[in-house]
Amino acid sequence: MATALIHQKDRTLTTNQKWTIASTSAGFALENMDVMFLSFALSSIAANLHLHGAEAGLISSITNLGMLAGGILFGLIGDRYGRVKTFSYTIFIFAAATAAMYWAQNITMIYLFRFLAGVGAGGEYGVGITLIAENFAQHHIGTMTSIAAIGGQIGSILAAIAAAAIIPTLGWRALFLLGVIPVVLTYFIRRHVHESAEFIAVQKQTTTKQRPKVGTLFKTGPLALQTVSLMFMVVVQIAGYFGLMNWLPTIMQKKLGLTVAGSSLWMIATIVGMSIGMMTFGRILDYFGPRRAFGIFLLASALSVFSITIVVNEITMLLAGAVLGFFSNGMFGGYGAIISRLYPTEIRSTANNVIVNVGRAIGGFSSVVIGFLMDHYTLVVVMGFLALLYCLSFLVMLSIPNLRHFN
Repeated sequence: MATALIHQKDRTLTTNQKWTIASTSAGFALENMDVMFLSFALSSIAANLHLHGAEAGLISSITNLGMLAGGILFGLIGDRYGRVKTFSYTIFIFAAATAAMYWAQNITMIYLFRFLAGVGAGGEYGVGITLIAENFAQHHIGTMTSIAAIGGQIGSILAAIAAAAIIPTLGWRALFLLGVIPVVLTYFIRRHVHESAEFIAVQKQTTTKQRPKVGTLFKTGPLALQTVSLMFMVVVQIAGYFGLMNWLPTIMQKKLGLTVAGSSLWMIATIVGMSIGMMTFGRILDYFGPRRAFGIFLLASALSVFSITIVVNEITMLLAGAVLGFFSNGMFGGYGAIISRLYPTEIRSTANNVIVNVGRAIGGFSSVVIGFLMDHYTLVVVMGFLALLYCLSFLVMLSIPNLRHFN
């Protein structure tokens, strides 16, 4: 399905390229499906195991910490031993840990399994993006990483459908058993996806002393500034995403008196907008470069967050959600594309995983900040906070010198 989204002129894709984009798209879909399982099952888990609010809330935080640990570990492993093997290992780990939730009998076991699931999911992203970057021409990377990112949105929809069908009848444990499905994907990856000639050449030239280290990302002042700047941009990206997906359904329920079903319709419209935005952003990035692409989308995101404050009925709600999703999350696939081009082959997997998972770990706390602002201020102030973040990200993006050399 992912390859069908590729432009007509790209029918000359090699078999390895087709399997690469199909595998990474499917991997990201299954990863996001796993992460969303927790969102849909959290209230059932808390009720079943008699958890306090803090205990239940800590589950997501521990998952994010696992993502950070897995991102660092498997980023280094991917750069040292190969992208294909590492990508398949990360999928196996998060699949097995997700399925293991079926046997969790207490909160300690849940923390352990969710941390392990996070380790696998966090390691998968950067290795998968690096596979794409090294198997496609530079002027197609933005489009291809966006296609892979759309896979994640499909995973969210699949999780919603599965949760609605399974939890009311079979319970939350049965939902997590679906996590074993990605194991099948690892077979096809190991059989059909191959390392790029670029990586093989670099690996042959790399000595033991030159093995990748996280410190390489901060080796010089300009390089450290670039790495920290990209981390900040990803923090803002993740903060905006979690703020939208975690809180806005509740805001819509209060503002328009919607049922849960009505707010779910809003979420679907937002996800559709996100997917269209990703494809659009990828094209702009490939044709006009990252400064124009991020500039347009960051400033448009800062403006579009206020559209939610003027929603008056369900039609305007759906339009606002789609526009907001289009701009705010359309950029997600672009981060992997620019990181992959800014960092050399020998450290590329590590750079992708460390930068993005630091962003996930910090940006994930935006739900707490937005919850605090909602308790004490108006909706306009809350949206103003998000708009400010997007504007700051725009300024930081302009300050990265190497982005000027694209296209």
